[in-house]
Amino acid sequence: MAETRIIADRERDCGVGPGRPLTAVIGPLLDAYAPGVGVRVELWDGSVAGDPHGPVVRIRSADALRRLLWAPGELGVGRAYVAGDIDIHGDVIEAVAALRDSDPQLRVGPRHVAALLRAARQVGAIGRPLPPPPEEARPRGLRHSKARDASAISHHYDVGNEFYRLVLGPAMTYSCARFNDPSTDLAEAQASKHDLVCRKLGLHERPGVRLLDVGCGWGSMAIHAARTYGARVVGVTISREQVDAARARVIEAGVADLVEIRLQDYRDVRGERFDAISSIGMSEHVGSERIGEYFSGLAALLAPRGRLLNHAISSVGGSKLGRRSFMGRYVFPDGELLDVGDTVLAMEAAGLEVRDVESLREHYATTLRHWIANLEANWDDAVRLVGERRARVWRIYMAGSALGFEDGGLGLHQVLGVTADPDGGSGMARTRDGFVTAPADVTGEPR
Repeated sequence: MAETRIIADRERDCGVGPGRPLTAVIGPLLDAYAPGVGVRVELWDGSVAGDPHGPVVRIRSADALRRLLWAPGELGVGRAYVAGDIDIHGDVIEAVAALRDSDPQLRVGPRHVAALLRAARQVGAIGRPLPPPPEEARPRGLRHSKARDASAISHHYDVGNEFYRLVLGPAMTYSCARFNDPSTDLAEAQASKHDLVCRKLGLHERPGVRLLDVGCGWGSMAIHAARTYGARVVGVTISREQVDAARARVIEAGVADLVEIRLQDYRDVRGERFDAISSIGMSEHVGSERIGEYFSGLAALLAPRGRLLNHAISSVGGSKLGRRSFMGRYVFPDGELLDVGDTVLAMEAAGLEVRDVESLREHYATTLRHWIANLEANWDDAVRLVGERRARVWRIYMAGSALGFEDGGLGLHQVLGVTADPDGGSGMARTRDGFVTAPADVTGEPR
């Protein structure tokens, strides 16, 4: 009875009670944040608004609204979702698309302020900003210094190899796969991507090539190159957990005599010579201010006629993952996407002759849909491994990324460069025919 009286008193103070649903009170908030949004909005009193046939967005408490008032747009929505103040049921990609298309920051103008504040006060959403979920990153120190880069990489990658195995599947490859057919198995598609990179680098033409794999992850590219083409590979990463797992996988694959995995910053690789370098999903962490230094440093490690393949997410005009973005705060701190044109210019400025550019944008959308399906099919295990908040970070970030690759807001480009010898010889074939190959299976053996 005491609890019932407390609830009744709170409802009376907030202007809410029997016969007056929350949707009526916070109508201005819904109109400002989600006019005509294609989701079914369920509030914590059971009242409903929006599209009755859309995916369900359940607002569980006034804390969700408080977060939105202090951080309108994607950061506020993201914080509320990660904290559990908002739930999404049904197709998460469809729901994120509907929320994105509502463009809340464009609709909240001066004329809305009084109505918004009045509605927020009535439901108890006025107050000091709530602390963000602890999964939010706030890197310190000089941007892209070695120490800060190590911290940013650890934030995202050192969350447990078992969690990554659950999401990525047996291929353990955290980059865009290559689907020769939309129905291709994810592991086979990842092997096909690795094989494409190997052939662009000419590993099939020169037995015993020495390959540097920058940002080697869990060693999948290194293993494929060694097992399929006999390449001698050095893989470097600054994630301790990746190193431990990659070394174990190298031994398990039987290529320990060909592959060395180092816990090493790429800037500390000096005085060595390589015939080929693969940079897969790495340059996004470098930043536009250092990208020239990145490619110059790698080019200096290449022998004459050596090749470098840069595989990276791109964005027209470039895009920093800033402090007000969900991706910058929760997923890739200090990450930055370059325009593919800037990547080409930076590679050329480093002395590399660019010989091939290929887009795999649609392939990344398909890859992300596979990862989301893996996460959702193993949700309870994911929560056990990393906690519900971090699992929520992954679910929402992958859904938003899939949309970006589907609608063209994001791109994925492979750019191949070569260091010509003093006479201008590149060692490159005159056509792209050598890049076209039958897909390899998950063991790395060509079919």
